[in-house]
Amino acid sequence: MTIRHVAIVGGGIAGLTTALALARLDIRTTVIEKTSRFEAVGAGIQLSPNASRCLFKLGLQQALVAAWHEPPRIRLSSGRNRRQIAEMPLGDFARRRWGAPYGVLHRADLQRILLGAAEASGLVHFVMNSRWHEGEERSPREAVAAAIDESVDLIVGADGVHSATRRFIAPANNPRSTGRIAMRMTLKDAALPRWLDPEELTVFFGPSAHLVAYPMKRQGEINLVAICAGSGREPAALPLLRAAFSRWDGEIRSLFSSGTDLGAWPIYDVTDGPWRNDGVVLIGDAAHAMPPYAAQGAAMAIEDALALAECIAEVSATRSIEATLRLYEARRRPRIDKVRRRGAVNRLAYHARGPLRLGRDVVLALRPPEHLAADFDWLYGEHPSA
Repeated sequence: MTIRHVAIVGGGIAGLTTALALARLDIRTTVIEKTSRFEAVGAGIQLSPNASRCLFKLGLQQALVAAWHEPPRIRLSSGRNRRQIAEMPLGDFARRRWGAPYGVLHRADLQRILLGAAEASGLVHFVMNSRWHEGEERSPREAVAAAIDESVDLIVGADGVHSATRRFIAPANNPRSTGRIAMRMTLKDAALPRWLDPEELTVFFGPSAHLVAYPMKRQGEINLVAICAGSGREPAALPLLRAAFSRWDGEIRSLFSSGTDLGAWPIYDVTDGPWRNDGVVLIGDAAHAMPPYAAQGAAMAIEDALALAECIAEVSATRSIEATLRLYEARRRPRIDKVRRRGAVNRLAYHARGPLRLGRDVVLALRPPEHLAADFDWLYGEHPSA
């Protein structure tokens, strides 16, 4: 069956990337968004080479390079004393080794770039402030048709970890709290201490928590992301943050008093339920939300979008939609599972205590930077559909 019109539920990174990927196939899309206007949640976002490669394929290279910063390296450092443990080169090295750059930018800038490209395509339309799934019990196709006043060939659920689309596929597959929380804040130029390099991406390891600091091009900001134990949208985020990092280096802890726009987000994952049913398919966090220990949540959603478009281009004209979606899921699940496993290993390493912490530091310190980079060849150099 030829797919001519697709409804995409959710206008975030996953949904807009899908719309652009389908526009390259001359497929018309309608993006259904529950909010009245597009707003990016959070601050900075890391686009590893596997993600930037996909976005470059969509013609976004010039806009992205103008908006992001390419850190020359990742520093792995101790949260107890700020001592560097190891480092991995990025910058020009990333472009040479993986064929695409590693960039960091503000999430709002990425959404602006995606939205602008979608609007310019002439094939992407938007329905805002829609509660298409609420009200009387209807099939997803009926509900979408009522919301946009038109029928569609395929529905893509790109509506995040708390997906409304998921109930049409796996009603019992609800997001599960990991018992961890992500707290984000930004530092301006004037608040940057001398010891924190404003050009580099730094990961600080500590007992039961870790902290990532990386620069964003806009207004010389540094984005801080702290991961520690917690649940819900903590009303007292700053006291929780200080308590979780109480045994860390004092200079690091002082950052928490200098930052602005502190926000707290509970971290969820979504267990391995089905991704598709009767012409409806889930992508991104709606299908496979995972904790951020591999920094691949957005990257996997971006890969999903291009992989789905590839499968549609390959088989939709000669096979059923269900066959197309089966192919998509068969290609993507092994990749997602491997990234999820890598994240679980990273969590143990990042939050190690006692002898495990000492062993981790010794192993990392003995590895040359290029050898650390080789560990990411399967991830950063992988073809999007693999």
